[in-house]
Amino acid sequence: MFMRHPNTSRPPIILASASPRRRQLLVEAGYDFTITPPESAESGANQNESPEAMVARLAWEKALDVVARVETGIVLGCDTVAECRGGILGKPSGMEDARRMLGLLQGSQHRVLSGLCLWEAGTQRYAVEVAVTRLFMEPLSAQRIEGYLASGQWRGKAGAFGYQDGHDWLRILEGSESNVVGLPLELLEQMLGNMTGEKVRGKMSARKESPPRRDRNNTI
Repeated sequence: MFMRHPNTSRPPIILASASPRRRQLLVEAGYDFTITPPESAESGANQNESPEAMVARLAWEKALDVVARVETGIVLGCDTVAECRGGILGKPSGMEDARRMLGLLQGSQHRVLSGLCLWEAGTQRYAVEVAVTRLFMEPLSAQRIEGYLASGQWRGKAGAFGYQDGHDWLRILEGSESNVVGLPLELLEQMLGNMTGEKVRGKMSARKESPPRRDRNNTI
């Protein structure tokens, strides 16, 4: 389903996330990794902050939280949101919030954005990028929305939907499929290649929009 990562001598990845979907994507892609979730609570959007800036910042904050507690490896922080009609849609707080999100998304185009931060443990060297996927959700009847809400599949998912659940009312128009699930593997492989100096293998198909690059020595 997704690109498979060739075996290399790269340092292991430390996934700064408890997301089962991100874990499964890394497993399916063949990465060597461990999991160390962030300890600090996730902050929300800042005033007048764009979706791109928000996911980049939150991915960086997650990586920063974990990199302070490990000695070796490459820490991977990630944050994913949906954006529709100028509104940022994170994980729904409950069924009513999920119903609101689906009502906004149905019958319209929207975007899923993921910020990625790779941080080399023991250094101040990190990189931040953003992947963007454009989707369309078919118009949904109230009955169909209620049936989906009753299934519970909306829980813990940005925008209250999961592309991986295989619903025929959601389709990708442009960008990375794995990004919609929660981790853009094409962008991850490209960033790892840049950080480790290895040549990236395979076609990188993820469409990216990048915040100002943070791939240099920085003082925090």
